[in-house]
Amino acid sequence: MSQRLAMVTIVVNDYDEAIHYYTNKLQFKLIEDSLINENKRWVVISPTGDNSGTNILLAKASTEDQSHSIGNQTGGRVFLFLHTSIFWQDYEL
Repeated sequence: MSQRLAMVTIVVNDYDEAIHYYTNKLQFKLIEDSLINENKRWVVISPTGDNSGTNILLAKASTEDQSHSIGNQTGGRVFLFLHTSIFWQDYEL
C-alpha cells in the first residue's frame, strides 16, 4: 500500500488576501484557483521547490465558528513546518 499526505487545509478570511500573502511573501506557487459558486473557490498553493506533491488548500471561512479559528486552527499548537534553504530571507519577509 502506498500512502502520502496530498493536501492540508488552512481556513482564511479572504481568498485574494491569502493568495497574495502566500505567493508574494512566501513565494509559493498558485496551483489552482477555480470558482465553485459565487462564494466559494477551490484555491490550491504549493511551496516552491516542493517535489513531494503536498499542497495547501485555502478555504474561506463560511461560518462564525470557522472565522474564530483563523490563525488558531490547531488550538495554539504548531500546525506546519516549512523547510527552507534561505531561512533568514524567508523570515524577513
